[in-house]
Amino acid sequence: MTNAIMVRGANKRYGDFIALDNVDFEVPAGSLTALLGPSGSGKSTTLMMIAGFETPSDGDISIDRRSVIGVSPHKRNIGMVFQNYALFPHMSVAKNVAFPLAMNKVPRGQRTALVDEALDAVHLGGYGKRMPSELSGGQQQRIAVARAIVSRPRLLLMDEPLGALDRRLRESLQIEMLRLSRELGLTVINVTHDQEEALTMSDRIALLTDGQLAQWGAPQDLYDRPDSEIVARFLGESNLFRAPVRTQPGGAAELDLAHGRVLVQPRAGSGAPVSGDTAVVIVRPSHVRLVEPGQIPALDPGHCWVSGKVVATIFAGESRKVIVESAAGEELVARQSGTARVFDPGEEVALTWDSTSSVTLAAA
Repeated sequence: MTNAIMVRGANKRYGDFIALDNVDFEVPAGSLTALLGPSGSGKSTTLMMIAGFETPSDGDISIDRRSVIGVSPHKRNIGMVFQNYALFPHMSVAKNVAFPLAMNKVPRGQRTALVDEALDAVHLGGYGKRMPSELSGGQQQRIAVARAIVSRPRLLLMDEPLGALDRRLRESLQIEMLRLSRELGLTVINVTHDQEEALTMSDRIALLTDGQLAQWGAPQDLYDRPDSEIVARFLGESNLFRAPVRTQPGGAAELDLAHGRVLVQPRAGSGAPVSGDTAVVIVRPSHVRLVEPGQIPALDPGHCWVSGKVVATIFAGESRKVIVESAAGEELVARQSGTARVFDPGEEVALTWDSTSSVTLAAA
């Protein structure tokens, strides 16, 4: 699979302020990539540079292996979808969708077929004569997508296009965008601050924080194997333990905790943990189960555990979120299935999990 987009050493400075700091990643052709991060992380700046509305202070951006530095936006063969739809209220749906064709001087005789194709692609065939005010928010967003793809671009850029929609409609449109990407062979880059959206509708995620690329990869890799504490905390819930390492007889390394046993797995590309060094270990709540304190001695030596007291149990449909205060005063979380035993607030428990579910991070 070829790379449709290559961002190499991209920097963006505004005076003394560094908006983007040496960002590198490659987007495979035909894939859907999320630029994810909190406000001010640099994700929109990155998108605007790919689109051509901003120019990198340093570095290079290429589309289909050709540098586009200095190439104007309308010559980059891209489509854009914005959060506010940006539809012309005085134009019909068909005229809104046809607008890029008119700007590119596509002959009038060819426009109708292209507009009908684009509307069919977003499941709004037959809506051409309606006005934007006659459409729901979700339909307006799909019209914005139709307008973006009517010129058959190789690349579709989306700047938080689903942020203003309700949850159910947002999930429906996420499926639509995945379908369009696959059926039309579009390469899609989607800016979002919604981690669930990024996890569910992306082939790749570029997680940005403070203008830097914290991690780049498949959603499952970022979730299951975060590179840093920043990634672990931002992407999903995590139970995090930080303490010096102690080495047990036989060579097993664990955190030096008074009320638990958290084994420390070697980090990829690093040597075995050294006694006395500080280590950070995370485990996702879905990998944790709750047991009574009396069951701790029967746990397999490869299991980790931490003792605590239940603070609250929150019903979440098919699962329950159980908040536990550890003996050290930290807030921990377990996700239980609907069939698991319900522990009441105030009950003493132990959170336990297989050590292979733990991820060791570099200590900050």
